[in-house]
Amino acid sequence: MDLVVAIYRVTATFPKEERYSLVDQLRRAAVSVPSNVAEGHGRSRTGDYLRHLSVSVGSLNEVETQVQIARRLEYITEEDQRQLLDSCNAIAKMLGGLIRSLRRRLESRAGSSENQPRLLTPDS
Repeated sequence: MDLVVAIYRVTATFPKEERYSLVDQLRRAAVSVPSNVAEGHGRSRTGDYLRHLSVSVGSLNEVETQVQIARRLEYITEEDQRQLLDSCNAIAKMLGGLIRSLRRRLESRAGSSENQPRLLTPDS
């Protein structure tokens, strides 16, 4: 959420002509990161959660790209860029760890169901 607040603060200083382009894109992408984590967490299936986390990672990549564009256009300082990209990097590491953990959980569930004895029925 801190990244979202930082993006809103820094984009408030962008030129007015960017209001409906880069400002909107940056803000939407930033909001999408925690929103997709929350939506995925509310799903009942781990696979759904993983899909939403993947969308979060994609949105985070968009934020990184758009921050670099903002710097090249000189809408933000080098220090702003460094802080925002550092935040993105920290979030990317957290998302990566969560994704790896959930994938291991899925794999262990799949492995444990394969090792369960099957009941023989007349149809088997």
